[in-house]
Amino acid sequence: MTDTDKPAPTFATRNAADPAFWDERFEQGFTPWDLGGVPEEFRQFIDSRAPCPTLVPGCGNGWEAAWLFERGWPVTAIDFSPQAVASARRALGAAGAVVQQGDFFAFTPQPPCQLVYERAFLCALPPAMRAAYAARVAELLPPGGLLAGYFYLGETKGGPPFAMPADELEALLAPAFERLEDRPSAAPLPVFQGQERWQVWRRRAG
Repeated sequence: MTDTDKPAPTFATRNAADPAFWDERFEQGFTPWDLGGVPEEFRQFIDSRAPCPTLVPGCGNGWEAAWLFERGWPVTAIDFSPQAVASARRALGAAGAVVQQGDFFAFTPQPPCQLVYERAFLCALPPAMRAAYAARVAELLPPGGLLAGYFYLGETKGGPPFAMPADELEALLAPAFERLEDRPSAAPLPVFQGQERWQVWRRRAG
């Protein structure tokens, strides 16, 4: 049976704020947001700087975290779905040691992070949680710290993934962050409908 012949998966949980929502999808291997590797913009970004403590929230299978680990970066990857954590540890071998089960809104990495990598996490959160996301990233990063990654921008309704108008992202982050980079993703996944952008934001002082 080919992938196109397989019946569509069915899920009991519809609340993306519930770990069980994501457990079901990892259990059934339904992860269309998973690139299965490390995207090019992220590689270039990392190659241009020295290692620093990095947090990868909502890491899923954690490919980028494993790649950082293999390059000697101090990295912690978290996901609140036990099945996501188990999947990452199966996929990553020794590098799976950097993956922990944790709730981004309560987890405090040690040492404190200087970089937060965003990929398919903010857009996985119900829109009502966006303000809390922005506040938590601002709490975690020191002045000069960076939030870098991919943001799903647009007017698409429904989700996850939940698209966000560009001006809404600006309103969320600009009070605490200055945007340094903004360009279309070189290899957007189909689930993001060509609306994913690579951005880098720097934590303002104060």
